[in-house]
Amino acid sequence: MMRLRKRTRGFAAVAGAAAVLAAWGAVGSAQGGEGGGDREARYKSIIADPTPKPADVIWAAGAPDGVARAGDGSLLLTYFAGNVEDDEGPAASAWRITDPDGRTVAQRAVHTDMESTPDRFKGVSDGFVRVPPGEGADGAYALDLSGKRHKVTVSQTALGTRPGDIMLNEVEPTLIYRPASRTVAAPAGVPDYGVRLAVDERGTAWSLDQPLSEDPNRVVWQREGSTLGSQPVPSPYAGGLLAAKGGTAAVLLDSDEGAGGLMVTADRGKTWRTVTGGGVPWQELKQETGLLVLKARSDGRLVVGEEGGRYWLADDRTNTSFHEVEAPAKFTSFDVHGNTLYGIVDATTATYDLVKGEGLWASRDDGRTWKRVAKP
Repeated sequence: MMRLRKRTRGFAAVAGAAAVLAAWGAVGSAQGGEGGGDREARYKSIIADPTPKPADVIWAAGAPDGVARAGDGSLLLTYFAGNVEDDEGPAASAWRITDPDGRTVAQRAVHTDMESTPDRFKGVSDGFVRVPPGEGADGAYALDLSGKRHKVTVSQTALGTRPGDIMLNEVEPTLIYRPASRTVAAPAGVPDYGVRLAVDERGTAWSLDQPLSEDPNRVVWQREGSTLGSQPVPSPYAGGLLAAKGGTAAVLLDSDEGAGGLMVTADRGKTWRTVTGGGVPWQELKQETGLLVLKARSDGRLVVGEEGGRYWLADDRTNTSFHEVEAPAKFTSFDVHGNTLYGIVDATTATYDLVKGEGLWASRDDGRTWKRVAKP
């Protein structure tokens, strides 16, 4: 169900106290949910409740609006139920942690309003960390696999990235998180005009340097605050989205006509190639950066596409040829954790009703089969 709200859909619903998380398997039938006046009345009652129950908020929300995955495969799903009829007024949010077998471990709900920033979490080896909602690091905290909350240390000194660090916030304020010490900090050594940061499993920080001069954009990679190398973006393109994992780093090539392809390395920066074909209709992708998708899997294979549209997965880790991913329903949001593909199905206009196939879908076999792992 789409809630009328000014928010960015990304990756962080069931009736009853426990999640309905099915075993892996082939795609089942995608049934629509309930609608009508009874649902509308209950929905309004839930978002007005000063102490809402997690199961009620999840029931009202329908689809999650975010998914994060911990090192053991546990998931944290975030939900938001807001005022369908206005962009102001009461709202409710919730999160739920499930173990690798789909059992609910912990959940929490709060009453909020339509002006609040929705919760976002990132998965780490031993749990999850909340992305700060404001302009600084305030509001960050860690959750272990049982849902217990832990304080994090906010470093006043920038830290050079090392193995185990993750990218906590890619845009201002750019922040990394160090799970070993539960520390949040700015990354050290980033170029003055560095944007689109990513940190891979070796602790290498990749950034796109976009100088104000006529010099070309460059991909710069660093570790422990020291620069290891850089590569110019080929003319006539500018750099767009950036992703790095599994030995692969890639930047989306932008032009006045739209997406132009990829600049990609499959050997951690030793060699680079430009991919302007490979089975992806680049010129047909939406130009708005916020609608484009570029994700790297743990095996180094890339996923490209556009939110609410089509997605392509690389055939192998050279990332020179791609095939379109067959989705069980139209995804409004798409993400990758490890080598697993995740897609969220939700309404695209404000409504109290659920759409056919609403919920979180996952595929462990490159999109050949999908299973709804969280559904209304």
